[in-house]
Amino acid sequence: MLSIKDLVFKERPAKKLTERYVRLYKIEEVVLKNVVKLKLLASMRIHLVVNVSRVVRYKEPVKGQRVEELRPVEVEGVEEWEVEKILNKRKIQGVKKYLVCWKGFMAENNIWEKEEDLKNTRELIDEFEERVGAEVRR
Repeated sequence: MLSIKDLVFKERPAKKLTERYVRLYKIEEVVLKNVVKLKLLASMRIHLVVNVSRVVRYKEPVKGQRVEELRPVEVEGVEEWEVEKILNKRKIQGVKKYLVCWKGFMAENNIWEKEEDLKNTRELIDEFEERVGAEVRR
């Protein structure tokens, strides 16, 4: 797992509320005694080579600890993942996109989705717009 201690995430509102580590990553190569090269997602815009102090060994869940298995929800005969919260909004070339926090997933899985792809989350979008509008009026 990779430590996010010195990483900057623009979409995360407060550093103290985020996870300390992000997902499991494979070590591709040991470059030096204290430096490793990781295989990261393309969406992670950081350097692939990191100090070993930023990498932590993954620990399996303790025996008896409940581990939730994530499954999509069926809506009108189609399987969809459940949205927990809308975090941000942006408009690029006239297309509205929302930063979506998926229920049960970690923050690094938050992605920008087009408004038309979020048909079944209208109430969450309205709640977000209301919350942002209240902050602007202050």
